Amino acid sequence: MTDKKSKKPLVIGSFLLVTILVVAGYALSGKPNPAEKKVPVIRIGSTAPGHLKFILSQQKRLWDEEFAKDGIKVEYYPFSGGGQEAMTALATGGLDVAYTASDPALRTAASGANVKLIGLSSFGKNGGSDIAVRKDSPINSVKDLKGKKVAYLTGTVRHSTIAKALKHEGLSLKDIDGLNLAFEASGPALMRGDIDAVVEGRNTFTPLLETGSIRIIHDGRSHPEWSSPSAISANGDFLKKHQSLIKRLLKIDLEAARWADAHPAETIKIFSETTKKKESAVQRDYPDNMFYQYPRITGKAIEAFKAEEAFLKDAGLANGSVDYVSWIDSRLIDQVYAESPGK
Repeated sequence: MTDKKSKKPLVIGSFLLVTILVVAGYALSGKPNPAEKKVPVIRIGSTAPGHLKFILSQQKRLWDEEFAKDGIKVEYYPFSGGGQEAMTALATGGLDVAYTASDPALRTAASGANVKLIGLSSFGKNGGSDIAVRKDSPINSVKDLKGKKVAYLTGTVRHSTIAKALKHEGLSLKDIDGLNLAFEASGPALMRGDIDAVVEGRNTFTPLLETGSIRIIHDGRSHPEWSSPSAISANGDFLKKHQSLIKRLLKIDLEAARWADAHPAETIKIFSETTKKKESAVQRDYPDNMFYQYPRITGKAIEAFKAEEAFLKDAGLANGSVDYVSWIDSRLIDQVYAESPGK
């Protein structure tokens, strides 16, 4: 009797050990885990109107076709309120994956929210914002902005651009009258003469440039070292429970990045039609027909994130600090690249 009783805990312990090892094996491989609870929908968000791969995957139904194999629906959410709105939805469980610029992703990570960096939405030399004034403005350089009214969205790459541009000229944000305005308000205000300058992306400015209404006094592409990566973030709980789904999503993301560079004309056409911007405007953003959309999390990208976090702290826009070891989860994207080598 004693011998039989002593073997029972050993059998149970062995079973538990095998179970743990099997589950761990699925987690590391990114393969479907039979213990994973099936989900009816995957919710993917992006700063409106949408990052390029978000738009490509939606318009070409790349994710839809991938997850339809399992009866999973993909829902797309462009957030007109900006990347911070999308990251708040991600952190609170309203989204499973989000495509945003670096600043909202970093601010959310610094707050201690359960979000993970799983890939890059983009990272390239054309990532900076421009600074524009009216064509008839006496302002000719960033130095001339001292004491002037300058509009930009607080906590975004526009905010970062104006801060870096001013610092480059020996000035700071304290030397201007900064106004937190989206372009829907700042564009008309600039044309009326209510404000002196606007910080925005080049393709946003293009309609006014084509009519000769404004001048660019700072070209964002003139300082590629100021570019920061855009992020693909996942809700931490969703990632933990559904690693195989996230890996498949990232596989499609990489395929979309490669497809874009192989088909530049079609990519520009799709992006232009979806965002309601002229093809000429989109083409100006990608003059060499390279889109810089590859999702691998590189050492250079991590250093750029850290530099951007330093700006956020200097500007008083980040509460806390980012724990990069905890925040970055590159296992799945590394597996995707290992299984499909290349850029």
